[in-house]
Amino acid sequence: MVYKVADNILSPLGATTAENYQAVKAGRSALMRHDQRWSLPDKVLTASLFSKEQEQQFLISGLSRFESMVVTSVREALSQTTLDVSQSNVILIISTTKGDVELLEESPDSNILSPADSAQRIAKTLGFTTDPIVVCNACISGLSALILASRLLEDGQYDHAVVCGADSQSRFIVSGFQSLKALSPEPCRPFDMERMGLNLGEAAATMILSKGVGDWTLGLGAIRNDATHISNPAKNGEGSYLALKAVVSDGDQESLAFINAHGTATIFNDQMESVAIERAGLMDVSVNAYKGYYGHTMGAAGVLETILSMAAMDDQTILATQGFEELGVSGHISLSASHQPTSKSAFVKMLSGFGGCNAALLISRNVECGMRNENTPAADFASVISASDISHSTFLIPHSTKHTVLIRPDAVEVDGRCLPIDANGPALLTALYRQYVGDYPKYYKMDPLSRLGFIASELLLQAEGAERFVACDDRAVIFFNHSSSICADRQYLETIADPDNCFPSPSVFVYTLPNIVTGEIAIRNGYHGETSFYILPRRDERLMQQILQASCLDPMTQSILCGWLDYEDDTHFVADLRILEVKSEK
Repeated sequence: MVYKVADNILSPLGATTAENYQAVKAGRSALMRHDQRWSLPDKVLTASLFSKEQEQQFLISGLSRFESMVVTSVREALSQTTLDVSQSNVILIISTTKGDVELLEESPDSNILSPADSAQRIAKTLGFTTDPIVVCNACISGLSALILASRLLEDGQYDHAVVCGADSQSRFIVSGFQSLKALSPEPCRPFDMERMGLNLGEAAATMILSKGVGDWTLGLGAIRNDATHISNPAKNGEGSYLALKAVVSDGDQESLAFINAHGTATIFNDQMESVAIERAGLMDVSVNAYKGYYGHTMGAAGVLETILSMAAMDDQTILATQGFEELGVSGHISLSASHQPTSKSAFVKMLSGFGGCNAALLISRNVECGMRNENTPAADFASVISASDISHSTFLIPHSTKHTVLIRPDAVEVDGRCLPIDANGPALLTALYRQYVGDYPKYYKMDPLSRLGFIASELLLQAEGAERFVACDDRAVIFFNHSSSICADRQYLETIADPDNCFPSPSVFVYTLPNIVTGEIAIRNGYHGETSFYILPRRDERLMQQILQASCLDPMTQSILCGWLDYEDDTHFVADLRILEVKSEK
């Protein structure tokens, strides 16, 4: 089993988990007006942002603001343990949606702004020797990172995982959400009938996991796709429903204290979540959301909100949903504007995000370990887990490669055979679309990374010859790269570069998340299985294999459309994808 052994929350409400929990329990919110902060067309902004004084407390010389947040949070969590992060059995996983994107305006031609580059600098500063993994799965990134860590440890590939979710707000991000008309000028009101939209927030949150011993146990979790739309949730909550059903069995319901929902306070997301919860038969379980305290902290949300929920459960409390007054969704769910007592031992964390992705994770108190006594010295408590002797697994879930496709600017190969095409460079993809697809005009709206992945997947599936466009729950789509969504980032930056002529484009902004390509493929083919995107310091086949093998622990996954998918610019791109058939030995 996988346990939580230490944690930290760094936010505008405090620099430790205890400070954050006490602030939330006292009803404090970090949401404030920050008008004219970034000289944007919409001057009104309500958000949870660090003050200049708070920034001075965590900024580290030689590191960016984003990197400093992560290092500060991780160091605080590590101080509660005796864990030696230089050991080869320790992995660092960072969840973020945009990382250092605020630096793009200063250096739009830079090729070192990938979240993977930031992760490497963070890992080096902290003393890790293993390569870090960046999870970039839109709003579910933090929960996806916890799920990945739990799988890697359960599979025996590592003994300890340090998971940090973080995002810092910037002109780039705020203008994008403004273009989507998603922001509320007032503090958000999750699930309320008067809700007007979300607020943004920034934070870093760290959880250290181990195969040894700890006060909380994490399940393997589930990630499912709506296969409906890249920016609007499915009205029937299909992806969230499937994720919930995967992690909560009939026998678990009696032990559930609450479901901590995404609760963005947007019209459609809250509605979708309520429907998914009711469909899953969980309408009698209490529901709460924390966006009224922190805003939407993006890549940090899944980790932060899980840690806060654990702290509340340790205090036998179900935290109130700040801003909620009267139910404004059709799904039959139960929320409260005040804190409620609980004696139960488990909760579910759920999130949803762009690209149609949804995640759910069941977290339970370890009854044998009990609640950690606050008088127990941190080093003594941590020594139990750092001394654990857990052997590494060399077991590989059997699989076979069914088909492969390789696309480069000057060549295309399917199953090792060259595909004749009279084009190269940036014209290659459109030529391939016209010659081999031709029936999906949405292709022309996609960014270059999504076009590349879409075309490569179409060629793979044509080679497979399977029945197409039939809803499918057992195929995962998992991609890796180094450059994230750099082409879409630069394209979007052009729409906001001139403060006097600023017209942020919502249609471009939504593609500044690399996982959107997995959503496009899921929509095209009716895939409701897992969709995930990972950003790595380099193309590392061993690390990719570890992640894919861990993903196979999801019993739903019977095949994976996966591989390296990177688009740096119009002359440097590659899709090296394959279909893996997973044999049933789970």
